[in-house]
Amino acid sequence: MNVLIVEDGHEYTETLTRFAGDAITWIRAGTGEEALACLQQGGVDAVFLDMRFDRVPDEVLLGGLAQMVERFGDRSRAVHFLQENQGAVILKAIRDAGHTLPVLFSYNFDEEPRRWERVKAAYSPVAYAMDSESPMRVAERLLGMR
Repeated sequence: MNVLIVEDGHEYTETLTRFAGDAITWIRAGTGEEALACLQQGGVDAVFLDMRFDRVPDEVLLGGLAQMVERFGDRSRAVHFLQENQGAVILKAIRDAGHTLPVLFSYNFDEEPRRWERVKAAYSPVAYAMDSESPMRVAERLLGMR
């Protein structure tokens, strides 16, 4: 199984590659644009998607920074919003591009049940894993999404 990890660092890639076993080949993208390019090439069976992206330049955040500045009235607040929600923005872009493969978020939606219901309704197949889940459990969850 080929899984695309979309994260702004390398923690998930390094941990999952090292500890999740050999059943999955891990491919990494550091931005939403990189993720869309990887998916366009094909050969990806599922996506493991981080929610927060606070280590990438503002210019590469998906979601329309100019519109967010207008919405929030402040560039700093707009950037913070996009950083905190970049995973959801990337998921929307993935679905808008016509990709229907399963996505596993790394995020605690337990604290936001209404938001999770909206995400599921709009973007399934999608699931989430808590940040505390072991690499083996994340791999099991991804393999089960096929």
